[in-house]
Amino acid sequence: MKSLVNLASRSELARFLGSFWREFGFALGFTALINLMMLTPTLYMLQIFDRVMVSFSAFTLYAVTLMMLFFLGVMSFSEWVRSRLLVRLGVRLDMRLNPRVFATAFEMHNQGEESAHLFKSLTKLRQFLTGAGLFAILDAPWTPIYIAVLFLLHPFLGGLAIVFCLILGAIAWFSKLVMEEPLETADKARTEESRQLDSRMHHAAVVESMGMLKNMRALWMRRHLASLVQGSRGQDAQTRMQTITSFVRTLQQSLGLAAGGLLAIFGEISPGAMIAASVLMTRATYPMDALMKAWPDVVAARKSFLELEAALERFPKRESVPVEETDQGVSIVLEEVFARAALRPEPILHNFSLKIPGGTALGVKGPSGSGKSTLARVLLGIWPDTTGEVYFDGAPVRTLDRAVLGTQLGYLPQDVELFEGTIAENVARFGKVESALVIDACRQAGLHETILRFPNGYDTQIGEGGSFLSGGQRQRIGLARAIYGNPRLVVLDEPNSNLDDAGDRALLQAVLAMKERGTTVILISHRPQIMAAMNRILVMEAGRIARMETPPQPGQAPQPLQKGVSPNPATAARSAPPTSASGQIAGSRQVSAPGTAVTAETALVSNFNSV
Repeated sequence: MKSLVNLASRSELARFLGSFWREFGFALGFTALINLMMLTPTLYMLQIFDRVMVSFSAFTLYAVTLMMLFFLGVMSFSEWVRSRLLVRLGVRLDMRLNPRVFATAFEMHNQGEESAHLFKSLTKLRQFLTGAGLFAILDAPWTPIYIAVLFLLHPFLGGLAIVFCLILGAIAWFSKLVMEEPLETADKARTEESRQLDSRMHHAAVVESMGMLKNMRALWMRRHLASLVQGSRGQDAQTRMQTITSFVRTLQQSLGLAAGGLLAIFGEISPGAMIAASVLMTRATYPMDALMKAWPDVVAARKSFLELEAALERFPKRESVPVEETDQGVSIVLEEVFARAALRPEPILHNFSLKIPGGTALGVKGPSGSGKSTLARVLLGIWPDTTGEVYFDGAPVRTLDRAVLGTQLGYLPQDVELFEGTIAENVARFGKVESALVIDACRQAGLHETILRFPNGYDTQIGEGGSFLSGGQRQRIGLARAIYGNPRLVVLDEPNSNLDDAGDRALLQAVLAMKERGTTVILISHRPQIMAAMNRILVMEAGRIARMETPPQPGQAPQPLQKGVSPNPATAARSAPPTSASGQIAGSRQVSAPGTAVTAETALVSNFNSV
């Protein structure tokens, strides 16, 4: 057991498996009992040929037969207990490990990496614990014991068993060299084929509408043929090695019996020992044969272990800092942030520095490709490849407890991502559905009356990705989800791209309500009507702050705060957001006469309605 614990110190996954050392110890114990009971048929044959057949005693026959039945019963019971133990071990392993795998898979996906295979790897690892491969590995240490018993019967029989074990061991080693590469290549080809097929099925409407089905099938067929070729190579290699192993096994049984017969002819052993030796030699080489048959499972389990091990090491469990729960808007600071993406030599955001006081409504605009959506994801701490630091209320966002922080954030991306379930479940973020909060969020999004017209109201199933809804309805549900529970920070990326006039008015009312509550709002848009509700507008160009503008007044264009603001990132970060004595962006939400604020917002809504 100490060796198991020492082995488990090399990685998080190995340490995790090492925590089940007691269960593995019990499995080894039952394996020992099973293999001891495996000697029962051998001993029974010896007693039949060397004792019963000599004494012609029926009582002796009854006695040894009863003992044989008892020991075989113990062996069968031990096999049943060992199987149940390993099945439950696999379930416990899955239940305790899947939260880490789930979190790691999402982190990998956020970095643009394929991560669904991690769940398949976990399944394969769990299944290996209850399969023939593990049983063969557990039985392998008993091969020397069976050989030792053969040596007790006669040294020649023991030596012959060693020869056959070495032959089968060489075949197993050669099989690893011959089979591992084709099997792994075939598995990769099948995975890639499945990924490509899922991608094309996901865009089936586009494929069908523009007559791309034939072209897509040709692309899939190339992948499919490659998968078939690689699979055939792997199966051919596996079949060849299994045929060779079967031939050696059959030869070993025949030659073992012949060697025993020769020794019996010369009086070296008894006829009973001859039969027993044949059985023992078969049993001694059985683990090698079983390992050969289960070799694809062993290869798959090893690959799964290495994949999980590498993923968990790359994305270690975070030590989260508690998040302060308050109703005030989040203050945000970006310090010298660079954001990069794969296959792009230049950063998307260049040395980006910015301070956003709590309760500020900041609009962001700029030409396509200027980094607006990247900035939104950087602010939320979900852009994968970044340097620099993002602070929420003075704490680095990467250190905060995401489970708690997530309830204080709202995010509406450009591509609205809804999930299969009811409207209420999507708005409530698939947590506990608080009816009052769900209805309030939908009212703010201007969606409440529309939902009531659905056959099942808030319990209406929206289908995968919200496929049963229009683009505007999906965007409004995404908005309701973003503002559910009145979060402290709401980031809206092109929130009105699919909205009609009524949706635009509802969005404006929601933004004004968030401003009134003191919520920090980051809104990316080019429409002047919604930008008029912002405290300040950040203009981006090529991943840098170009300038800061005041929001447009009715009938006016946005006005820059300063003329000729330097495009240098560091200078822009310092000079672009002018601050008051209190440290807020100039012109941000201040404590003022309620009537003044209400009048300004009412005028804004009236102007918007007239447009």
